[in-house]
Amino acid sequence: MKGATHAPRLALVAGEASGDLLAGLLMGGLRQRWPDLTAQGIGGPRMAEQGFTAWWPHHKLAVRGYAEVLRHYREIAGIRRQLARRLLDDRPDVFIGVDAPDFNLGLETWLREAGLRTVHFVCPSIWAWRASRVTKIARAADHVLCLFPFEPELLARHGIAASYVGHPLADTIPLEVPRQAAREALGLGADEPVVALLPGSRRSEIQYIAPHLLAAAVLLHRRRPALRFVLPAVPGLRELIDPLVARWAAELPLQVLDGRSHEALAACDLTLIASGTATLEAALFKRPMVITYHMHWLSWQLMKRMGYLPWVGLPNILCRDFVVPELLQDRATPQALADAALAWLDDPARCERVQQRFVELHHLLRRNTAQAATDAIAQVLGH
Repeated sequence: MKGATHAPRLALVAGEASGDLLAGLLMGGLRQRWPDLTAQGIGGPRMAEQGFTAWWPHHKLAVRGYAEVLRHYREIAGIRRQLARRLLDDRPDVFIGVDAPDFNLGLETWLREAGLRTVHFVCPSIWAWRASRVTKIARAADHVLCLFPFEPELLARHGIAASYVGHPLADTIPLEVPRQAAREALGLGADEPVVALLPGSRRSEIQYIAPHLLAAAVLLHRRRPALRFVLPAVPGLRELIDPLVARWAAELPLQVLDGRSHEALAACDLTLIASGTATLEAALFKRPMVITYHMHWLSWQLMKRMGYLPWVGLPNILCRDFVVPELLQDRATPQALADAALAWLDDPARCERVQQRFVELHHLLRRNTAQAATDAIAQVLGH
């Protein structure tokens, strides 16, 4: 095991469930190298499992879309100011911002200008939208940890130090999908056709996306009565989901799960899924999918103007092709979602082709991320 003269004191900010997952995996690698490290800041339960002390819970930052951010701006800006003061008074060895670029890049800039070392984990998607953000990254981060192989070269053109560390989900999700074990764990029959509904991990996503997915599931069930459905609910959001199920899909053979999204993805034949990190998880589980998204109309208009790739979903971006369908905003009608799902269910050869693409993607992203990221952070620390 590589050692250090002292166990570092770290500060981290992870702003939502996907960031908490990434940060928890990263902390596992960091703790292998430095068992006595201390870490504090903003985080969630996965980080807490690794001994992280959360001054604020990660869900305080889990806001998506311009209209939603405006409603919570005062609270979020206040948290950032308080956190910056606290970190400047009690200076950690390094600050690691995990995703959440709208919150973290500004915070990192303040801290770096005050002499703290900063690492940003997850390169913002400057290759997809808001390319102007690269100047903010250059001011904010001493080093960027990149999940995807093409990102370090792109950042190097702007003088930004970066390392490709792979994606930690590719390390934790098995290459061979444990489909039968997952079905047994969820009480599903070996031969039952199963559709997983994943409406997102934010409150606004449940509000805007879950009704569309539930209505689509009802249409699917009318066409295919043998279908069974599972919906993994993010911890803390179950109370939002249950009333929607009662309103939109009371008679549907649907199992709402407390968490367990990986079991749901391993068990299912197909998923209807909100765009985000979960689509990459679905790809690593080699699942055919229909990607969707719906948000406040004003947020949609603003985001639409800033994007310049033809793809939104991570599996399509990484494969540089529409390997799975994307139904966004006004196109995300229940009927369109149901039709796209049936197109998968009726074409086993197409399912096999996309599963092979996802096997190749899995190998590309599997890089022992926790160790690679820890090595890069050790360099920043001078250990």
